[in-house]
Amino acid sequence: MRGSGAEVLAQERQDAVLGVRGGGWSHAPTPMTVINTDVGGARHDAGMATFTIVPSGAYSLRESAEFGFGQRSADRFDGIFRLAFCLDGYRTQVGVELRQDRLGVHGIVRGDADIDVPAVTRQVARVLSLDHDAAGFAEVGRRDPIIGRLQEVAPGLLPPLFYSPYEAAIWSVLSARRPAQQMTEVRRRLSIQYGRVFDLAGQQLAALPTPEQLLGVREIPGITPEKISRMHGIARAALAGRLDADRLLWLGPEITTQEMQHLKGIGPFYAALITMRAVGFADVPPVDEPIVRELVTRLYHLPEPCTADRFLEIAEAWRPFRTWASVLIRAASTRLSQEPPSRPITTPRR
Repeated sequence: MRGSGAEVLAQERQDAVLGVRGGGWSHAPTPMTVINTDVGGARHDAGMATFTIVPSGAYSLRESAEFGFGQRSADRFDGIFRLAFCLDGYRTQVGVELRQDRLGVHGIVRGDADIDVPAVTRQVARVLSLDHDAAGFAEVGRRDPIIGRLQEVAPGLLPPLFYSPYEAAIWSVLSARRPAQQMTEVRRRLSIQYGRVFDLAGQQLAALPTPEQLLGVREIPGITPEKISRMHGIARAALAGRLDADRLLWLGPEITTQEMQHLKGIGPFYAALITMRAVGFADVPPVDEPIVRELVTRLYHLPEPCTADRFLEIAEAWRPFRTWASVLIRAASTRLSQEPPSRPITTPRR
């Protein structure tokens, strides 16, 4: 049973300074959001756990819910963002209903009676990119007028992440050289049959099997035995702690990318995907992503295609949010007017 809201807040602030409780890896995230959790009491129906995350800067839950990537489709937002995932540690699954109002992002947790609500809260914050000081991202927009314009047309858009490195790695193996829509359906069926299904605000959503459950799966319609073997290898790596998000944050992006390539079926492209869109690094520039460089060429009116060196030069102004800025460019550039910009485009300030 958790203590009072004040006690929980004090503990969460201490967690943010010291790292994750209960041993393991400590990456000492910056304390930037106020996280309250409650189990039982006035904010509950019977057995229902809730939490609130207060973003430190502009944030839109709608943008997260309607952001399609990986296995997640760009569903129309009905006011509730529904999540179902393997909880960090990969021993159980949870379902979460998220709603947003002027006070923050409010979550209702569905799962086992003894579920670790603070752990769920921290993972949801990471998935929504609310585990960083988003106020600093606004400063990037003031330094770089292009990023500033994108922030204006997509207010509160922060990069949503895969639920975990484990789930991102499984998706990488499933989707390699296969149509994403087809593999999304395969993942859904796999999750329904072998994972766990949650009723979330009138809709059912299935969470991926835990690594232990996945190791018991011998056949998946539409998936080759080789891919199943690779998924089993990922499951064993997760059970061994090699896909722990906090551990990978502690190792840093370069070593993380190298380690991911030790997983059978994960090459450089998917290793970078896991690093940038699952672990939670905010400042890894996707130098080798051609679409982003093509968009930078157009948005910054470069006289020739953007090279890797030129990309890094421009991206200096985006520190410490080079990943966030790159995702914003990909997601929001089409929202900009095709008319010439009303203000001059200059080299970003550093």
